[in-house]
Amino acid sequence: MTAAAPDVVALLAALSEEDRRVLIGRLSRGARRELNERWIGGWAQAGQHVEGDGWRVWLIRAGRGFGKTRAGAEWVSEVARRNKDAQIALVGATADDVRRVMIEGPSGVCAVARTTERVRYRRDSGEVVFPSGARAFVYSAMAAEGLRGPEHDAAWCDELAKWTNGDAAWDNLMMGMRRGANPQVLVTTTPRPTPLMRRVMALPGLVETGGRTRDNAHLPAAFVEAVEATYAGTRLGRQELDGEMIEDVEGALWTRGGIEACRVREAPAWKRVVVGVDPPAGTASGRGGDACGIVAVAKGGDGRAYVIEDASVVDAAPHEWARAVAACAARVGADRVIAEANQGGEMVRAVLVAADMALPVRLVRATQGKAARAEPVAALYEAGKALHVGAFPALEDELCGLVVGGGYEGPGRSPDRADALVWAMTDLMLRRRRVEAAVRPL
Repeated sequence: MTAAAPDVVALLAALSEEDRRVLIGRLSRGARRELNERWIGGWAQAGQHVEGDGWRVWLIRAGRGFGKTRAGAEWVSEVARRNKDAQIALVGATADDVRRVMIEGPSGVCAVARTTERVRYRRDSGEVVFPSGARAFVYSAMAAEGLRGPEHDAAWCDELAKWTNGDAAWDNLMMGMRRGANPQVLVTTTPRPTPLMRRVMALPGLVETGGRTRDNAHLPAAFVEAVEATYAGTRLGRQELDGEMIEDVEGALWTRGGIEACRVREAPAWKRVVVGVDPPAGTASGRGGDACGIVAVAKGGDGRAYVIEDASVVDAAPHEWARAVAACAARVGADRVIAEANQGGEMVRAVLVAADMALPVRLVRATQGKAARAEPVAALYEAGKALHVGAFPALEDELCGLVVGGGYEGPGRSPDRADALVWAMTDLMLRRRRVEAAVRPL
């Protein structure tokens, strides 16, 4: 099977079960063994390998269960096969993590060894000896001084985001990456916004791959469905399942932790529902503007506001986003649409009316910047008076990009979804107070 085509596992998977069984049954014992042990062009999926060797640091930033450990163990094994004199560092958060996961685990270097290979792990010396003669050594990030002095051809660093005293361990390791013509470091981790993680991700020339938990077709479907149902879209889910680096912006009106504290599974019976709309800047000319923010907020019988839907659309012509507004209003049973009129003026009302929307439309005109308008709404969240029913990742990213005192440091050019939420929240929770304050006798 040395001439087997690339991605042979994918080709076999495309066959019917019967055809696959017949084809594999016709292979020799050696060919079946090679098929079972083939990694590149076989079992490796996108994100678990890179082309070429012209890199110094390769980061696999991915969700749990994606196959980071398998990728690391396969890479180390290949380094050992190609270089009989290789000295390899195996670095984990603790020495026990290295032993349990990187060496003896179900996807560790001992488990991925080929049938004809005998990989020996000497626990007393913390050393792995490969059939070629190459050796790998156990290091703990907690004992950073252990990396001061030794030189290596290659290193595999696992779960970098867990490392205690990580900066010292990383620096000592990198100082010793001077053996051979092209020393290389592979980092496999689920991300967290630690200083070391930021440092590594900012390295010049870094090669990065990754993937999500759901990308691993070999995981039990029941497990994937269960974790997705519980965590999808939340900060924890985006970090641990999707491999995203989720950070807070300094001085932001909303923090990730604050939003998580305001997340609920369902809303109580509500009294009113408002759909807030932030029309795209290109309203007058059709496509080409920003997204059209469309967010539905309900006021529950408990007096609190509940975000129940983000129906925002991107790159939509006026008649398209108007239909999206009407559809959202119908789904949630809204009794009013609040739309910003700064972009397009009365045209906004005309576009919405043309979409056969029978609901009353109230146009509002912005006299303050987006961040300034958002500040009293952010205060509702801090007081526990505004909640999210489920997760709204794109909307929450925008909220966390609005900065106290003005400015926006979130995704995209403008926080259109966040602005739509602010209009809806203001109408439901703050407008009456302002009116009452305005008519209060002196």
